This record gives sequence, C-alpha cells and structure tokens, in this order.
Amino acid sequence: MRKLLLQNLWRSPLTIAAPAPSAAALAELGVKVDQAARRRLGRSLAIREVDAGSCNGCELEIHALNNAYYDLERFGLRFVASPRHADVLLVTGPVTANMREALERTYAATPDPKWVVAVGDCGRDGGVFAGSYACVGGVSAVIPVDVHIPGCPPTPMQLLEGLLALLQVQRW
Repeated sequence: MRKLLLQNLWRSPLTIAAPAPSAAALAELGVKVDQAARRRLGRSLAIREVDAGSCNGCELEIHALNNAYYDLERFGLRFVASPRHADVLLVTGPVTANMREALERTYAATPDPKWVVAVGDCGRDGGVFAGSYACVGGVSAVIPVDVHIPGCPPTPMQLLEGLLALLQVQRW
C-alpha cells in the first residue's frame, strides 16, 4: 500500500485541466448581453433563480456568475430576491411534486412581460431524474419555457450565451 501511495504522489494527474475562457470573449459577451437587455427593456435585466428540485450542480455554476471573475453585475444583469421584481425566471432541476405549486406561484407573481429559462438537462426534460415518482418532469411540464440552456451543468459562459439568446428573441 505504501508503494502505491508513493507512486501516486510522484505521478502527474491524468486529467486535463479545462481550458480557461478568454477574458476578452467574456467581456465581449457581457457587453452584448447588457446592450440587448437595455435595447429590449430600457434597463438592466433582473433575474430570479428558482431551484425546482435540482442536485445543486447548476446552482454552483449560476453562483459563479456573481464571483469576481465573471461579475454579472458589470454587464447590467442582477439577481433579485423577489419574483415581483424579476424579468427572467432562471429555473434549475426537474420539477419535483413538492415544488410544482411553488413554481406555479412564482410564475404567477412575476409581472408581465416575463421570460422563463430552463437551466441544465434536468430542467429540459428531467435529466437523470426523469421517470421518478417524485418528479413531474422538466420545467416546460409546469410553466411555459422560452429558452433551454443544455448541459449537466452548463458553464457560466453557456449561461451568459443563453441569456443573450433569450434577449435576442423577438417575442414582444
């Protein structure tokens, strides 16, 4: 056992580090999102994140949008505490039977015009939890969804790209 431990201490990791997103690409994407939000709404975009029963993988990536590297606020996007102040509901996870009514109430409390973004594979169709007795299904099984952001979990860059795609949809 000692020999195996020492071998592993001297051996380099077998995994390859994820490529770092370009700071210039992030800044350009953020400016595009901010401009699209101001063009569509005349102000910054207010986001309410709703966990409908996820494993919290998507929430970790969403919270990364607020860290010092991504800093969502500099792009004119902000998270709000109440659905009454939100333009976008960012819903993660499959909708569980216990969260169905809460999600419906949150959707009803959000003022029109409103958008719904289903985040991750679980938000799209239930993901690995599809078919479970405790899950109703994806977000679209309960409320209308405007954009799905795929991934398990999606990266912060994919989340920003999804929000940009949402703002570029001509729905009003």
